[in-house]
Amino acid sequence: MIPYFKFTTIPLGPLTIQVWGLFVAMGILAGAFAAARMAEKRGQDPKVIWDLVTWVIVGAFLMARVFHVMYEPGLYLADPLEFFRIWHGGLSVMGGFLGAAIMGIWYLRRKKVDVYAYVDTAMFGLPLGLFIGRIGCFLIHDHPGTLTDFALGVKYPDGVRHDHGLYLSINGLILFLLFLWLARKQVKTGTYLIVFLGWYGVMRFFLDFLRATDGAIVDTRYLGLTPAQYASLVMVALGLWIWKKKRIIVEKKLTR
Repeated sequence: MIPYFKFTTIPLGPLTIQVWGLFVAMGILAGAFAAARMAEKRGQDPKVIWDLVTWVIVGAFLMARVFHVMYEPGLYLADPLEFFRIWHGGLSVMGGFLGAAIMGIWYLRRKKVDVYAYVDTAMFGLPLGLFIGRIGCFLIHDHPGTLTDFALGVKYPDGVRHDHGLYLSINGLILFLLFLWLARKQVKTGTYLIVFLGWYGVMRFFLDFLRATDGAIVDTRYLGLTPAQYASLVMVALGLWIWKKKRIIVEKKLTR
């Protein structure tokens, strides 16, 4: 079992650094660096990736906040101004994905580059960013799960529980290691995008069943599922659709 601890802030003179925010920032930088390196390997412009990340951050944070309202609607209905107090936390990764996709595609089209190819390259670094960013969630333990006797359970004050942040961090690490292995195989364009949508969608769907339902603040569920689980189903469906569409295009080229 993992001992319970809470590492939320780092005092630095007159400043107080939020640990979660620090790890999210490090995750973004690490993911962007990995994607930029992949761009160089593929003969793409790394500067486009770095500029893309800048725009993506804006869309991701905005939609991540909007989506979080669906997790705790009562909180925001009671105090609508809470929406703007981002320093209190409360961001949805799934909402972030949507915001990043909208802003990212808009930017790449504006640059008149191959949107599909650059999105696939950007996806290479995303699991690394999630791995590091979710470490921040684990350190502040803001995603307690259900009670368990599992070896990786955390000894919360009210009992041993799954830690959702820890599991999602491990999931990101495993997926990034898989991407590193795929990179050695010189896979086709679209592979990282399709694998990410399928892998992350499936894993997030099942991991959300381990989220706590008996705490002071729990995720709102709709027909028994969290908003992230519905988003996960959409991710898997989108991954399958892209895979099928690209396969049909390849088959048509081969039959010409």
